[in-house]
Amino acid sequence: MAELIIPGPAGRIEARYTEPPVEGAPLALILHAHPQAGGTMQDPVTITLYKMFERAGFGVLRYNSRGVGRSQGQFDGGVGELSDAAFILDYVENMSESPQFVWAAGYSFGAWITLQLLMRRPEIDGFLALSPPANHYDLSFLAPCPASGLILCGDNDAVCAPEDVERALTKVRVQTGEEIERQVIAGANHFYQNKLADMEDACETYLLGRLDAAEQKLRDEAEAEAEG
Repeated sequence: MAELIIPGPAGRIEARYTEPPVEGAPLALILHAHPQAGGTMQDPVTITLYKMFERAGFGVLRYNSRGVGRSQGQFDGGVGELSDAAFILDYVENMSESPQFVWAAGYSFGAWITLQLLMRRPEIDGFLALSPPANHYDLSFLAPCPASGLILCGDNDAVCAPEDVERALTKVRVQTGEEIERQVIAGANHFYQNKLADMEDACETYLLGRLDAAEQKLRDEAEAEAEG
């Protein structure tokens, strides 16, 4: 893992980056919780996601949003934060060699930014949105959601209650062939205190399942091409 300082739209952006282990390996970008509520790239949820993607063979980057840690700038209500996320996705893609897949994962406020990023970046193949603050932000901009992913929250989450997520998703459409899966972690609050392992297991099971399905599809296509 390397420490990076990226020249971003509002000044330098502090990041941590693990290079793809092999050429063509998939990439993942991870966004942390609300910067005005203590969210940083060093929070336990963000670090857990980072290590999970590392184990799965991804090149992975997490960063402090503007005004956090050594990142310059000031909180911009989501507008500048979305601009930063798109800029950093470009940056990490330019450092890699033709990634097989691109994923984005976000926690809380970072999940809201992640879902918006999907609508602007068609190369994103999958996403993890942990505890998106559905009682604070509208999700109807997913019209339609262009990629499959997992939305996860805890049943004791006062910020992202499961019923708020379900209510928000009633307004959301999904492109043909894509699916938004929902899971609820029993006993988990918004910070996944004492439930990080359960959160990690749910995310990893979903991620590895998606990767296995994608690899099988590539094998099937190769076999069909060889037979044709």
